[in-house]
Amino acid sequence: MNSIRELFRIGRGPSSSHTMGPRTAAERFALKYPDAYRFRATLFGSLAATGKGHLADRAVSEALAPREVEILWRAEVSLSEHPNGMRFEALDASEGVLGAWQGYSVGGGAIREEGIPAEERKVYSRSTMTEILTHCEERGLAFWEYVMEQEGDDILQFLQEVWHVMATAIDRGLRAEGVLPGSLGLPRRAWSFYRRAAESSPYFQRRRVISAYALAVAEENAAGGEIVTAPTCGASGVLPAALRAMQEETDCGDDVLLRALATAGLIGNIVKHNGSISGAEVGCQGEIGTACAMASGAATKMLGGSIHQIEYAAETGLEHHLGLTCDPVAGLVQIPCIERNVFAASRAFACADFALLTDGRHRISFDEVVKVMVETGRDLLPRYRETAGGGLAGSFARRPRPVLAEP
Repeated sequence: MNSIRELFRIGRGPSSSHTMGPRTAAERFALKYPDAYRFRATLFGSLAATGKGHLADRAVSEALAPREVEILWRAEVSLSEHPNGMRFEALDASEGVLGAWQGYSVGGGAIREEGIPAEERKVYSRSTMTEILTHCEERGLAFWEYVMEQEGDDILQFLQEVWHVMATAIDRGLRAEGVLPGSLGLPRRAWSFYRRAAESSPYFQRRRVISAYALAVAEENAAGGEIVTAPTCGASGVLPAALRAMQEETDCGDDVLLRALATAGLIGNIVKHNGSISGAEVGCQGEIGTACAMASGAATKMLGGSIHQIEYAAETGLEHHLGLTCDPVAGLVQIPCIERNVFAASRAFACADFALLTDGRHRISFDEVVKVMVETGRDLLPRYRETAGGGLAGSFARRPRPVLAEP
């Protein structure tokens, strides 16, 4: 299993698979062909279906600049290895092809070349929750200590940087007002939610503050701001909101928070390794569901939960998102994506509370839920997997548009 450095990626939204991944692939391709006269980029399947709303064209064009870039959209064609396929071609002045690359954006900002297995920099000797639980129980380790054992002490410095970017995104999002980019005209709401929370009773204040924090990051992502994939851009608001709210609730230091962040990274890594965090592959259950599992486990850790209670909280966080479709309205990471961050962050607290009322023992394991999530995702029709062709996106697209009167 790879390092959690591959899970927590710092970059700009709005989409890890549709923006960050293609940008990375284009940057690497440009380095191979510095003498190219111009480039041609073809986006396939889900990557093409919602690429414009996810700013894939802008990401690719910026990465290949200053050369001219021709972008072809082939949403009707799905390549064999993943729904997010792409091909780059370097052209000379007479339109001859200097070289080409074909590959996939497989989720969380990661890319993979056609016909080549995913790059595996094995850091963890165990890759399932069951194996890790057994190892930790036998040696009396907490999950964060297992992360340190496998990653080395310098992982804490990396996690400190990750938390800095997450916290900065919250603060920036709470200050911002205005309308998010795109055709929906969606206003930012984090600032108003936060102000109203201050006037609420303690019970409602906690819930509203969590909502404001999740909104702040999700809106920053939608606006193309700098965030951390946790595990993706579209689900990037869940974990930071839970961490900030729990830190304030328990009045704990950054050392406790970073241990919870390491715990969350381990949980997300298990899903990524054994399942998928790609909305185009398994629907939003792989993004928001995984984010909720990560936040649930982190919150439980910060409340003093055992490794079994943490596993139970993570299991419920993922289990109760099974079957969730990925249906971004107008291809934008806004509706229902932003609100899903809010409700997943709130649900993470509920999962933590529930798990802490038990001894952590239960019938359905986290590993089993990950397996079922993948099976469910494969059973979803393509229109429910980030193509904006079904669900809320399909319903919105079928709405009759008002005819504007002549001025």
